[in-house]
Amino acid sequence: MQIESNSVVTLHYTLTDNEGEVIDQSEDDSFLYLHGAMNIIPGLENALTGKSAGDEFTVKVSPEEGYGEKDPERIQVVPKKMFDNMDEIKQGVQFHAQDPDGNQVVVTVVEVQDEAVVIDGNHALAGVELNFSVKVVDVRAASEEEISHGHVHGEHGHQH
Repeated sequence: MQIESNSVVTLHYTLTDNEGEVIDQSEDDSFLYLHGAMNIIPGLENALTGKSAGDEFTVKVSPEEGYGEKDPERIQVVPKKMFDNMDEIKQGVQFHAQDPDGNQVVVTVVEVQDEAVVIDGNHALAGVELNFSVKVVDVRAASEEEISHGHVHGEHGHQH
């Protein structure tokens, strides 16, 4: 069976940057997702379309097809007193915040100054070319429930 919309795909992957540094990998666990439900970045999903179990390939994903370019407007300087309720505020700390549209976003502290904190709402991989090495392990048709919920159910998938 070839990967198409509403396929449940099981794969192994290694993700590296352009210097060959491993950013993420599935290691011994398989990664499952529902193809066509926008559960993975577009560049990888597009590359998987038409592949079958047993296929192995590499793909370079541009920032536009990955996590987007870095948006300077997502980097803000805010008063340090806004963090008075946090135990410790230091570079690298991540927390959830709301963007101007009311969406939940992960924000990273990039600098702590005397009176202010610089935060970045960009995804950590925004602006980065992503290099995937992928092995497709299994492809099956999704159940009606998986399609209606927009994600995989069962072992290694989402449980209800």
